[in-house]
Amino acid sequence: MSACEQPALKASDIACWFHLPQSWLDRTMLGKPSRMVKAVDGISFEIPRGTTFSIVGESGCGKSTVARMVVGLQAPTRGKFDFAAGRGRKGRLRTQMIFQDPFASLNPRWRVGDIIAEPIRELKLSDNRKGTERRMHELLDTVGLGSRDAGRYPHEFSGGQRQRISIARALAAEPEFLVCDEPTSALDVSVQAQILNLLADLQNDLGLTYLFISHNLSAVRHVSDRVAVMYLGRIVEEAPADEIFDRPRHPYTKFLLGSVPDLLHPDRERVPVAVDLPSPISPPPGCTYHPRCPLASHECRTVAPDPSLVAASTVRCHHVAQARVS
Repeated sequence: MSACEQPALKASDIACWFHLPQSWLDRTMLGKPSRMVKAVDGISFEIPRGTTFSIVGESGCGKSTVARMVVGLQAPTRGKFDFAAGRGRKGRLRTQMIFQDPFASLNPRWRVGDIIAEPIRELKLSDNRKGTERRMHELLDTVGLGSRDAGRYPHEFSGGQRQRISIARALAAEPEFLVCDEPTSALDVSVQAQILNLLADLQNDLGLTYLFISHNLSAVRHVSDRVAVMYLGRIVEEAPADEIFDRPRHPYTKFLLGSVPDLLHPDRERVPVAVDLPSPISPPPGCTYHPRCPLASHECRTVAPDPSLVAASTVRCHHVAQARVS
């Protein structure tokens, strides 16, 4: 496989488990066993260069843990990430992250110019101070701000403008791979569209590759080439974006899409859900979705489904697999 054909990122059997803290009484006197949260429990995927791979799911499904592992903020318990070689550089693909809350991720005591210039200085991407300042001003223009904004502090900007500053800071490191962890969830709807359009323009102009984490299905449909649906730490369906949204196969994917309001089809059929999301501390046996699934059978309650390829989709569901072979 040539460097151009090699995926930007390949994730192989990634898991991330957390031990829950115990009180002294539970640990020593009562002898209770330690409990563990399987935030991510064995997922695999590939992201081709220049594309957007999105992970969607309810809060607590593990998608943000995946984002943190990709950028090295959290070590995986099992599995490995393989990054492609960076273009024009030695070593792996350079990766940066855009966080959910732009206000919390920006240093309130630093001026915007210093925030953006810091990666340039630390990575020695410019030979002198003037070059660093020139690059910083270019990045402000790139994200739709101006040179005059370099002397201002983060609190002087709106939420959308602060997210633009976060994007400029990420671009300052000259990345080829961006992890976008809920980058629009803290913004108004009109501002969300502006940020998504900016990310799309940057991808086209710079050839960036995105891992896009979100629960906003409208945003995911707008930006994605391929989508993975996560439930309790596992990918239950993965397919090209059009397949996911036009021909969903897993009952959970159908539930997620059915929960999005549709003004054109307000009376459309919806998939009922019996109970709330189970605890990731003690997930159900078999298919973890079976307590909420209207199609659940005895096999679903006792046997975990393997991934099954159905047309362009990879699905973990006994019923989908049986329908394929029947």
